[in-house]
Amino acid sequence: MAAKQGSLSINSDNIFPIIKKWLYSDHDIFFRELISNGCDAITKLKKLDMMGEYALPADYKAKIEVIVSPEKKTLTFIDNGLGMTEDEVEEYINQIAFSGAADFIEKYKDKANDDQIIGHFGLGFYSAFMVADEVHIDTLSYKEGAKPVHWECDGGTEFSMDEGDKAEIGTKITLFVNEDCLKFCNEYEARSVIEKYCSFMPTEIYLSKEDTKETEIIKAEEKLDTDTVIEEIKPEKEEDGLKLKIVKRPQLLNDTNPLWTKHPNECTKEEYLAFYRKVFMDYKEPLFWIHLNMDYPFNLKGILYFPKINMEYESIEGTIKLYNNQVFIADNIKEVIPEFLMLLKGVIDCPDLPLNVSRSALQNDGFVKKISDYITKKVADKLSGMCKTEKEEYEKYWDDISPFIKFGCLKDDKFCEKMTDYILFKNLDGKYMTLPECLEVAKIDPDDQEKAADGDAGSESAAVEEGQEGTASAVDENGETIEAEVVDENGGADADDGGEGEAEKKEKVIYYVTDEKQQGQYIQMFKAAGMDAVILTHNIDQLFVSQLEAKNEGVKFQRIDADLTDVFKAKTSKKAAKEMEEQAEAIGKIFKKALKKDALKVSVEKLKNKKIASMITLSEETRRMQDMMKMYAMPGMDAGMFGGKEGETLILNSNHPLVQYVLTHQDGDNVKMICEQLYDLAMLQHAPLEPEAMSKFVARSNDIMLMLTK
Repeated sequence: MAAKQGSLSINSDNIFPIIKKWLYSDHDIFFRELISNGCDAITKLKKLDMMGEYALPADYKAKIEVIVSPEKKTLTFIDNGLGMTEDEVEEYINQIAFSGAADFIEKYKDKANDDQIIGHFGLGFYSAFMVADEVHIDTLSYKEGAKPVHWECDGGTEFSMDEGDKAEIGTKITLFVNEDCLKFCNEYEARSVIEKYCSFMPTEIYLSKEDTKETEIIKAEEKLDTDTVIEEIKPEKEEDGLKLKIVKRPQLLNDTNPLWTKHPNECTKEEYLAFYRKVFMDYKEPLFWIHLNMDYPFNLKGILYFPKINMEYESIEGTIKLYNNQVFIADNIKEVIPEFLMLLKGVIDCPDLPLNVSRSALQNDGFVKKISDYITKKVADKLSGMCKTEKEEYEKYWDDISPFIKFGCLKDDKFCEKMTDYILFKNLDGKYMTLPECLEVAKIDPDDQEKAADGDAGSESAAVEEGQEGTASAVDENGETIEAEVVDENGGADADDGGEGEAEKKEKVIYYVTDEKQQGQYIQMFKAAGMDAVILTHNIDQLFVSQLEAKNEGVKFQRIDADLTDVFKAKTSKKAAKEMEEQAEAIGKIFKKALKKDALKVSVEKLKNKKIASMITLSEETRRMQDMMKMYAMPGMDAGMFGGKEGETLILNSNHPLVQYVLTHQDGDNVKMICEQLYDLAMLQHAPLEPEAMSKFVARSNDIMLMLTK
């Protein structure tokens, strides 16, 4: 063929420098693009063989070779695909952005649809110029009578093309790497990048170092035709057999049949675990996994792993690797992977994704949203199915996976809708219950004093309280104790309306615990009264229960120390209630003076448990406002604005001797000390003491013990 000179067909002299510098965000991506082009060429040749338009040699082995040469400062990519003719080089290389893959698919769309072609835009080849001062192509087409072609370009818009000397069908691309990117000529750097992008490409990829002096020892029977033998090593013992020293073989860097391409029924637990360790370098065994395998209405495969995470010491950020036809695209692309699933680890392969020209970002369209919705649905189906059919296993996983699920419910309404009935709550006895089960447990009759006092209120404990009956006292906004009207168990003698309609409208309260140690006294009170509560210890729980309340009418969550319900109070007559109101006023003044807390709210109640002297309550609304302020770290705002310390109520048990002592010895020498101690003891069961208060508490406790020795 005659030598030819010419210019690349582009619209502007400025476009090529733009392509070289800005087409891809990561310069190492040229490995992926050039290897992908080689995979395409091999896939095309195999299709032609399947369709009878070409016959592959009997010993044909599809492969891509990558050869590094630090001395020559070159990188070479060789494939044994279908190669190119002079006209095809003119069409696919000299005319930027004409996609050979797209042209091939169009031509054979009715004949070949089994394997996907990776390329879409025809720009991948030009990524080579991001790292190379000069690029050479040597190619020979599979077509009968084709002549080899040699092409050169120095990174400008000028190229040269002439007849080459390549003898084997396929394409060889040689990059003369610029000084800034010589690291890519290092064998270990090249291997790292190839493993990053190409670990699961469908064609075997081999890496070698040109003119390497490295050797390896093999058994004589393991010798391949391609091996270069340096010397024979005779065995010391005859039974050891002959060994050979050979030039180090090229390294196979990829798995052409990754686990996600197989049907779930073909995969074993060991394979899933081995794949997890290999891809994520995590040797902690995952809890379980979901294998996605969908062919219609779009092609999507993948595996999502639920890892075991120590939330106190580890980041809960996961990694979802996105692939397109086994070619790595990126980690955690939010358009495809729902935000809450990015806490997981896994791989998603979707050949139908509409990628942009750099193959590293997605065009934002409705199709991508459908894929995201599908992934969400499959995860919800898997989890709800486990809860229905493998409840015991689901319960074992729950403490570890609950942050994923709760975060998902907060972030995705559809996921929340599917999962609400399969959220588990652990009660005080360690039993797991769903939300419907929490709402259906039997309630306690607060008028049954004997059962409540004995802690034997029936076979079912109550995490739910549906209204209260009996005598009730409350504290108004001025800190005064007020008397509530008595409602009997039939709804009526002193009730305004009576009717069942009002009872149905009352909120169903689910009590919860945030710190089992800190709130131990309240837990014991609940157990003694035959009542129950659920354990909510994660930071995400506060937001989560607020959402559940918003989405489930009539459901209310309340911490066990938010209020003192009638279940814990002994029945009192109206006369006794009036006396307690007077006592509260008197003792309130004593405590406020002793503690120097004029805003302190004090309430006197007759508790069934005579061992409890004092308690602290803080309304649920006030606590949530304080939690929100802490969460958003609102500057210049004091917790006291929303209740704070001043919003707490000190409950004193009129049944306790210490409280009676304060009432009857108001001017006694030790009253101030007793008041301070009762308050601090109540606080210790409610929240940690401030450093100064803790120091005073310890010193005061020592003083009290010294008094006992006298």
